[in-house]
Amino acid sequence: MDSTRHLTISIILAFLILVIGTIGYMILEGWGFLDALYMTVITISTVGFSEVRPVDAIGRIFTMFIVLTGVGFSLYVAGAVVQFMVEGRIRQILGRRRLDRKISRLKNHYIICGYGRIGRVLTRNLLRKFPDIVVIEKNTELVAAMDEDGVLYLSGDASEENILLKAGIERASGLVAVLATDTDNVFLVLTARQLNPALPIFARAGREGSKAKLQMAGATIVESPYEMGALRMAQRILRPKVTSFLDFALSSKRKDILMEEISVGAHSKMANVMLKDSGIRQRFNLIIIAIEKADKDMIFNPSFESRIQPGDTLIAVGEEHNLLALANEINQPAG
Repeated sequence: MDSTRHLTISIILAFLILVIGTIGYMILEGWGFLDALYMTVITISTVGFSEVRPVDAIGRIFTMFIVLTGVGFSLYVAGAVVQFMVEGRIRQILGRRRLDRKISRLKNHYIICGYGRIGRVLTRNLLRKFPDIVVIEKNTELVAAMDEDGVLYLSGDASEENILLKAGIERASGLVAVLATDTDNVFLVLTARQLNPALPIFARAGREGSKAKLQMAGATIVESPYEMGALRMAQRILRPKVTSFLDFALSSKRKDILMEEISVGAHSKMANVMLKDSGIRQRFNLIIIAIEKADKDMIFNPSFESRIQPGDTLIAVGEEHNLLALANEINQPAG
């Protein structure tokens, strides 16, 4: 039986014994409520006080019944309380160890530092594509939210080396710094860059002046949510149809139409193939809206004679299952 349910039933039974004893003395001995309650409590607790009033033979028999049942139930309740406390602590310890074991086995995962408003939304979106994510958050009040979301997490200061090492920073594919203040993010980026010089680090900047500091500290990409929000509002006013399309294509709530980036490997079967000969439009019902070349040059609305080169990244729009099929096709080696 679950320890919580066990404890609840035990307390209810003990309360019933208390009620039965009080009512019994009131009926059998004709005592008042307070005297009857007092006699029941001292009998159940076995404190050794004398009887409140003299009792007759029936009262003594009833007192023995209360002693035999009440004391037994009292010990039972005490045991249930201890069990509840011990099992709860054990579950907490075992749960923490289970999380630590899972984190220690992760490779090529992402580390999200901070689980506030931005960190939580960011984590939920990244989990759609990257199932292996570790969150670091020092605010213990957010532990319940992380447990509810089912994420792997560590409770501690993300700028401390031992926490980052425990999160597997040496094996990670990237780190996202979204702590509450720019100062915290700068210290975090400095520490993370020392532990893993090649790690891609994405950082949040609250103020414009903090961007340069975060970049100097070692952040690969720095974004300001406030600037992005202001730009999005401006675009919604200036180009409402365009923003509506982007919302349609990028919304996490839609599964029918998505926008995705697909990398072309050196040995891909589609390498050095023209778009018109790739069959992407005919076979996968997808639209290639842009191609980012290996030198980061972006070609928008590529012509049907554009050639897919190794190192390119295709920006495609279409249904999710077709995007997955194209990614699998491109990842297959030539020959």
